Amino acid sequence: MVIDSDAGSGVADDGKPVIEISNVWKIFGNRAQDAMQAVQQQGLNKNEVLEQFNAVVGVADVSLDVKRGEIFCIMGLSGSGKSTLVRHFNRLLEPTLGQILIEGTDVMALGTKDLQRFRNRKIGMVFQNFALLPHRSVLDNVAMPLEIRQISKNDRMRQAAAILEIVELSAWGSKFAHELSGGMQQRVGLARALAANPDVLLMDEPFSALDPLIRRQLQDEFLRLSNILKKTTVFITHDLDEAVRIGHRIAIMRDGRVVQIGTAEDIVMNPADEYVADFVAGISRLKVVHANAVMQDVQAYTSEHGQLPDNAPVVGADETLSALINLAIESDAPIKVNDDHQTVGVITRSAILRTVVEGTEMS
Repeated sequence: MVIDSDAGSGVADDGKPVIEISNVWKIFGNRAQDAMQAVQQQGLNKNEVLEQFNAVVGVADVSLDVKRGEIFCIMGLSGSGKSTLVRHFNRLLEPTLGQILIEGTDVMALGTKDLQRFRNRKIGMVFQNFALLPHRSVLDNVAMPLEIRQISKNDRMRQAAAILEIVELSAWGSKFAHELSGGMQQRVGLARALAANPDVLLMDEPFSALDPLIRRQLQDEFLRLSNILKKTTVFITHDLDEAVRIGHRIAIMRDGRVVQIGTAEDIVMNPADEYVADFVAGISRLKVVHANAVMQDVQAYTSEHGQLPDNAPVVGADETLSALINLAIESDAPIKVNDDHQTVGVITRSAILRTVVEGTEMS
């Protein structure tokens, strides 16, 4: 069963999701439809499908939604189906079964020309491979989606130059790809995806081929751009640290299925199963877990310990575990958690210590 919690995601819910994926399956092989029918009727698992039909289940019954302006990370180990799944969003792969809605448009119902137009206007994609055209300048590469739209040369060059300025590469517009570093090339790839002003960005492991320092710098750059442009983004990664750092919510996949969806805090504090628990075991809770996950009810505290002391430190519900530890070092008093000037919870030293040691939510 998939656990889905979006509490604390930091994304405003303004109505219908931008992306809605319902019961999507992808089975590869000459007998994919026969295999799909057998899965539905007999409940075959992945290994049985391979044995009986010589077919591979790439995506298995995935349903999820992505909110407007959200950075939604899909992650898993190699072969988990994450990259296969994201290629269904713009029908680079055709699902064996299921429904895909983007901005209310049924992507599966689009004909060839409408699909091409939809991809060009609604969706930008950034791959791990920079895929820059070597014979074109940086500016020409960025302007290419606008050229496909048949926008006049002057207008497309002006828009491309504006995007290059946003990604801080305006001085490199006349250069060619081989004259740029890997990190700069990836920023050009991102600029090209943004040039057509798409509603949705699909990013498939865009930074994984880069050195760690450059990768972190590009993560910072991407977060900066996201705060400015507020694009709805589906971000594929195998790196949990990366997902925790940039994602509003995270979906963890295994064997083609989504095992759990939630904020980083949800998943670290309440893993759906042993696989997820093992997956997140190496993540430090200090920056992921917040006060609202550690606090206990005020009435429960006062009934056991009496009234809170006047010198009790006060924090907001989104204060990090790291900051709570520092407060606990400086003061013997319990910590009050306030929301809208009201005390909504209490955090004791023992609750902080148990959260650090055990990674379990205290009540």
